Amino acid sequence: MPVVELFLSAFLQVLFDRLASRELLKFLRQEGLYSEIKKWGETLKMIQDVLGDAEEKQLKEMAVKTWLNDLQDLAYDIDDILDEFATEALARKLKMEQQQSSKVWKLIPVHFSCWRLGSIMFNIRMRSKVTDVTSRFKGLKKLRHDLGLKVTTGEASSNAAPKRPPSTSHPIEPAVYGRDGDKAKILKMVLKNEPTDHANFLVIPIVGMGGVGKTTLAREVFNDPEVESFEIKAWVYVSEDFDVTRISKSILENITGSSCNQNDLTTVQNGLKHKVTGKKFLLVLDDIWSKDYSKWETLKSPFMAGAAGSRIIVTTRLQEVALTIKPSGFYPLDILQYEDCWLVFAMHAFENGVIPAQLNIELIHQKVIEKSKGLPLAAKTLGVLLRSKQTEEWLKILNSKLWDLSENDESGIPAALKLSYHHLPSHLKRCFAYCSIFPKDYEFEEEELILLWMAEGLLQESTENTQPEDSGHEYFHDLLSRSMFQQSGDNNNCSKFGMHDLVHDLAQWAFGEISLRLDDVLGGNNKLPRGLEKVRHFSYTVDEYDGQNKFAIFHEAEFLKTRIRTFLPIVQRGVFDRYITSMAPFDLLPKLRRLRVLSLRSYYISELPNSIGGLKHLRYLNLSSTKITSLPESTSLLYNLQILMLRDCSCLAKLPSNLRYLIKLRHFDIRGAILIKEMPSGMQKLESLQKLSNFIVGKGVGSNLKDLKSLKKICGELCISRLENVKDDGSGDLILRDKEDLKDLLLEWGSDQFDESRSEIVEKNVLDILRPHENLEKLTIKCYGGTRFPSWVGDSSFSKMTVLRLKSCEKCTSLPSLVLLSLLKDLTIEGIKGLKHIGSEIYGESHSKPFQSLEILCFEDLPEWEIWEPINENEYVDTFPCLRKLSIVKCPKLSGKLPKQLPSLERLVIKNCEQLVISFSSIPLLCKLELHGFKRMACNSPMDFNSLKSMSLSIMGYEQLLTMWQQNQTCLEESAKVHFFGKAMY
Repeated sequence: MPVVELFLSAFLQVLFDRLASRELLKFLRQEGLYSEIKKWGETLKMIQDVLGDAEEKQLKEMAVKTWLNDLQDLAYDIDDILDEFATEALARKLKMEQQQSSKVWKLIPVHFSCWRLGSIMFNIRMRSKVTDVTSRFKGLKKLRHDLGLKVTTGEASSNAAPKRPPSTSHPIEPAVYGRDGDKAKILKMVLKNEPTDHANFLVIPIVGMGGVGKTTLAREVFNDPEVESFEIKAWVYVSEDFDVTRISKSILENITGSSCNQNDLTTVQNGLKHKVTGKKFLLVLDDIWSKDYSKWETLKSPFMAGAAGSRIIVTTRLQEVALTIKPSGFYPLDILQYEDCWLVFAMHAFENGVIPAQLNIELIHQKVIEKSKGLPLAAKTLGVLLRSKQTEEWLKILNSKLWDLSENDESGIPAALKLSYHHLPSHLKRCFAYCSIFPKDYEFEEEELILLWMAEGLLQESTENTQPEDSGHEYFHDLLSRSMFQQSGDNNNCSKFGMHDLVHDLAQWAFGEISLRLDDVLGGNNKLPRGLEKVRHFSYTVDEYDGQNKFAIFHEAEFLKTRIRTFLPIVQRGVFDRYITSMAPFDLLPKLRRLRVLSLRSYYISELPNSIGGLKHLRYLNLSSTKITSLPESTSLLYNLQILMLRDCSCLAKLPSNLRYLIKLRHFDIRGAILIKEMPSGMQKLESLQKLSNFIVGKGVGSNLKDLKSLKKICGELCISRLENVKDDGSGDLILRDKEDLKDLLLEWGSDQFDESRSEIVEKNVLDILRPHENLEKLTIKCYGGTRFPSWVGDSSFSKMTVLRLKSCEKCTSLPSLVLLSLLKDLTIEGIKGLKHIGSEIYGESHSKPFQSLEILCFEDLPEWEIWEPINENEYVDTFPCLRKLSIVKCPKLSGKLPKQLPSLERLVIKNCEQLVISFSSIPLLCKLELHGFKRMACNSPMDFNSLKSMSLSIMGYEQLLTMWQQNQTCLEESAKVHFFGKAMY
């Protein structure tokens, strides 16, 4: 049973913020509704004061819970009504601006008459809605007194200061307590030569309740040095959806390290069988729920070809699943010993494990052991919660009545998790609960979730110093630090996140019946789930074809169409060519008039109905990776739209001509929409834009490069393309100089054809006016037509520049001086076909130690490059001290030798550089070596291959290298291929 108050307290604050809007209040006065709606705020404040009392009473009194549910339903309706008022106010403002700027409009009186009539009809319609809400308020106020709800004092939890992720084999916890014995037993099963029936592999199921540590135990075994003898190791998170094709693909991808684009199960399993045939493998299948024996038989069939001694470890909560997989038995994982639970708690509660002296440690110890109930996840969650509290709050929390919640519902969620949600600050509660719209096995990105939060109104509105995106970033990392989210992948740079399955259950519990995941109710019984009248958010997992039957629930429960705010198909990996019935975009979606979030991402659709413009509340529209050819002009009527995603819409050729009316647009992504020739006119009106992936300069007067100057809030990444369409020198103000939050800039001329239509002088001046702010970190210049780069490219003021890429600037004959870019880490010089010499012009005349931070250096397609001049023959050791990767490709005239000292080099790639002399005298850390198409080599001393993990060589006439390689080939861990006189030797 979800605790509605915990969610409501956060929602009410959103309504108070709306009711305080000056623009809204001004409009309400004009409509004659100000006094009526002002009373709503007063009533909401009275109700807020009794929420604390209602919180406790709802656990035992069903009438109180019903009252809270009705209040939540009313809160959503109030939010919708206030949004309608705000939207109408904005629409009238924009129409007035159009009227004032259009002489034709002024000459046609009928336009004014129609507009006035529409305003009158709006007022009549909204008065009816306001009256209905006021009536419902009266009923709730009366019930409040009848139920005896009292005003509570003291600081409420909501005013406090500010499905699990797909598992991986990589350790997450800094230490694991209490599982040494279990680990030893599982390891023994994995390593001993136990005879098997009918197969070369043995299945080891680990069974235990949620949060007991099954995945952690399997991870400990998987990473133990003793299992390194297995030729193949793979880890796959299965989850509740036991899709044999998906799981087989995931296993194959895990083994090969590359993506599998096949959807045919036979093809995938043939590939899997080929990889494991005759090899000893260790496979972990984490979190299995399916009891379908036939699916298990199909999944395991390729592994019959593996070598004897292979093992499959399975984790599951259900004994029935384990016995389906292995009838002879399983390994039951019990709860932790209480003292081990205390150690888990202490690891997360106390800094460096030091217990504050002022704590009554004996009492705290007793309470923690009692509350964690032997579950390490509960102990960890409790530790994270108390870590952020003052010591005097500890006993208050540990003695809270909320510990009784688990005894009053059948959710199976540990009380420690519920308590952690209760103690979230108000602004985090709704954000966390909203995540239940994702399936348990879904990996999300930070920006993806923040944009959804923003569209749903869960983030703080813009202020002078703070943007909603900033708040979203703060909220996201706060939830991450509280262990509500977990980072996926094997390192801290991974951009994917998820939720532990019990934490996901907690989010579902908190969100309650206002969210409907279609996958959870499609069970084949043809019965509508209970509580549909409360649903506001709708999501489902995309299949290869989503037909009319998938959306039958909207016909069986028509009232859903007037309530749904979110229509979010979730696209999982491994599904291609996704189709949706035309009924959805053309019949269903236009009727969902309260939508805030609409996604049709990756569906094979080519058009949208013009009625899309009627979705006045819409904030988020994602059409990425569709086949859409154009957007309806009515899209420009979506005045509330904040996010428009058109990424990889490869068939999209034109944007709406009146896009400038989307004045609330903040994120606009058209990466990969390669057919768009220009931006529509009036882009300078979109002053709220934070993220603009591409600005495409057109040939006409519409998409003026100077439009960018007005977009002062642009941040992150920006590509300015088709710069060849700028036909004058662009003299005037610097366009990008004031955009201090711009971090990554690509300046691109649309063609590497340098004909008479292009002017070197114009292009040089264009680069000058596009000089960015000094905070820029990454710069790419592509297909520039000048012979020299402007001096600002290597100016010392760009002290934060870490990446510089100069590509396909064919007419350039020299490089800019780069010696003053002290933090430069990644330098690429590619396709500069007039370049013959690299030396002092980039090093500087007197600088003896340039490029002290450089880690990646790539030269490619430089057909005239002849000389790489050293700084000083005696100072090579100081030239590239941090260089990890050096790549020189297609530089056929380059002669001489590589730098003598490359102490940090890990990867060396030399291809098609026939005149270059290769030397390996001082590359002690080299891990990956690729040499192809060279003729000369200098090896003054024996080559040390001990650090190499992979090598790919194509040798022409150099037997010594082959001999040295053969003597040291045992050190290669990943792959090795050598061609000698065109014949493969290994």
